[in-house]
Amino acid sequence: MKKTIVYLVCGVFFLSLTSFGFHKFYVAVYQINYAPEKEMLQITARIFADDLNKALEKRYTKNHYLGTDKESPEDIISLKKYLSEKFTIKVNGQSKSLNFLSKELEGDVLICYLSIKDIQKLKSLQVHNAVLVDWNSEQQNIAHFTVLGIKQSFLFTVSSSERMLKF
Repeated sequence: MKKTIVYLVCGVFFLSLTSFGFHKFYVAVYQINYAPEKEMLQITARIFADDLNKALEKRYTKNHYLGTDKESPEDIISLKKYLSEKFTIKVNGQSKSLNFLSKELEGDVLICYLSIKDIQKLKSLQVHNAVLVDWNSEQQNIAHFTVLGIKQSFLFTVSSSERMLKF
């Protein structure tokens, strides 16, 4: 009887291990805050460095090493260019350029700090976020917005890369 139970438990354990394969999640998280006292949008993007390097390599046909010892000034230029193409914001119907402030590596996540200045009054935000979706169609970008005390979150995917927020 004990032998049967042991075999049964081992069988269920083995079956459970083999039936579930490892699946990597392709997710990046963005925080967009409006600071009316500073008249600016403050943006933080958290993106897996290896995914970002692969996307840059695909787009610019050159190896990139963001977040590694081999990182070069050209890698930073490519990062800025890529973000400005794939992450755009219109404020009150007008396109605004992103100011790339800095970046840092936290584990395997590259944290990018961006801003948009000179926003006296915020009536609407039109956000286009297609970062990494050209590299991987499973990519999902989650954006959390905090504007005038109102919090909203949106999911950007390959089929839904644009959102409009009105205040």
